[in-house]
Amino acid sequence: MEAQRAISSLTLITIKTRFARSRASPKIHIKVDLDGLPLAFHLTPGQASDSRQFEILLDLGPDIAPRAAVGDKGYDAKANRAAARKRGICPVIPVKSSAKERPAFFPKALYRARARIEQLMGKLKRFKRIALRCEKTHRNFGSFVAFALGLIILKSVHTA
Repeated sequence: MEAQRAISSLTLITIKTRFARSRASPKIHIKVDLDGLPLAFHLTPGQASDSRQFEILLDLGPDIAPRAAVGDKGYDAKANRAAARKRGICPVIPVKSSAKERPAFFPKALYRARARIEQLMGKLKRFKRIALRCEKTHRNFGSFVAFALGLIILKSVHTA
């Protein structure tokens, strides 16, 4: 039971999912639990740096104490790893190929849980207005993303 509680408190974080074909579209940074349900999201312009959004994502969402934060190489920075460790969170972020210092150990088993994020993004892309980026303003696009994530949560609860 204790092991199940430890695993269920794992928080996953992903970055930059672009939906538009040619224009610079916003990146959706999502905080997800281990069950693949969204906890919080944050939109940034397409040209914004991914690494700077890591601390914002750690602070977003419900007041939970995750044990690990799984991200992709866009979040690879010493400051991000230090910020996660300062909060008592184990950062599971792969090192960029250009990095000079590589850690001796990388938890591949925890990193495999990142598939939950990709599955959630696949569900989000099923909504045509989000996939085609029909909304021109940042506010409207964020509203549709929030609505779609709400529907995804409702569908996970409704089993009939």
